[in-house]
Amino acid sequence: MPTALPHLDQGERLDRLRLIRTENVGPVTFRHLIARYRTATAALQALPDLARRGGRRRSLNVPSIGDAERELASVERVGAALLVIGDPDYPVRLAAIDDAPPCLTVAGDPALLSRPSIAVVGARNASVNGCRFATGLARAFGEAGYAVVSGLARGIDAAAHEGSIDTGTVAVLAGGIDVTYPPEHAGLLQQIVENGIAVAEMPVGTEPQARHFPTRNRVISGLTLGTVVVEAAKRSGSLITARRALDQGREVFAVPGSPLDPRCTGCNALIQDGAALLIQDAQDVLSALDLLPSINRAVRTVTGLHDPEPVAHPLESDDTTRRTVLDVLGPEPVPVDELIRGCQLSAPIVATALLEAELAGLVDRYPGNQVARRMSTPA
Repeated sequence: MPTALPHLDQGERLDRLRLIRTENVGPVTFRHLIARYRTATAALQALPDLARRGGRRRSLNVPSIGDAERELASVERVGAALLVIGDPDYPVRLAAIDDAPPCLTVAGDPALLSRPSIAVVGARNASVNGCRFATGLARAFGEAGYAVVSGLARGIDAAAHEGSIDTGTVAVLAGGIDVTYPPEHAGLLQQIVENGIAVAEMPVGTEPQARHFPTRNRVISGLTLGTVVVEAAKRSGSLITARRALDQGREVFAVPGSPLDPRCTGCNALIQDGAALLIQDAQDVLSALDLLPSINRAVRTVTGLHDPEPVAHPLESDDTTRRTVLDVLGPEPVPVDELIRGCQLSAPIVATALLEAELAGLVDRYPGNQVARRMSTPA
């Protein structure tokens, strides 16, 4: 993930917070804006003109410096800290994904985020044997020096956290850092904060909603070298995490189960499709990760992205270009590469047109570098 400065001053940190909280600015758009303008301060200044060129008729809702300062104060009030992409403690592996969260609220020990880590996820209505297996995996991973990442959900997630409390566990929350979900895991979350770390992308006070969980799942996989799935139905959040791990170039492992148990159909399908490596114990995972020097190379490459070449003369699109891009797009997401081929325009020009259209509220971004036309009239 490109960032403008190796060490951010407080003004730039606040402006990065303002930028990601701006209307129509998501993680991918944030990334493009920082790469183009080098700093959030410059990007914020450019936003009105970009949105206007994209077809927006009214002003974007951009938080003030006071708004950002108040959010930062609310983070501190709940005993947490804010990590902005570009901060030294921001996890490098997470920064490598295309839609890395520009800001994270953390409670606990940030040093744990720099350790090699493995995600363990699975069914909420897990079997007793499934939970026991997940606990054993997590304990073994911790003893081998890995942090264990999961989502604090019932079932497999909770078992994974419990197995790695003493060695280092990371809970990725779907809501704000101060909102425990499910509520019965308040005691577990407190233990995690005291011995490990909790991480949230959403602002303080945010109650988790259904749409937040798939977004949260890409953080779980993005923090790790690999994701282990223990019991998952064919339509489950755990399979979303597995798919995001694959999109991110991370390894996926699955525990096989009985074909008669619907909680195992997702894991079995991952194995059958060749998307996941079948595992029977923790050593299967540890041995596979030992054979993946390419992941370490990828992490080292990310550190080199912290100082991108500035764009001296950012490209602008014209009305004809924007119409061409929007006419090719429909309500179903398509990969940006396919869009470029369909438009028969250069990649930089299409990227600019998409940036302007997204800020105008005409385009939505989806996982896997996909975009779709928003079927509503811009404001």
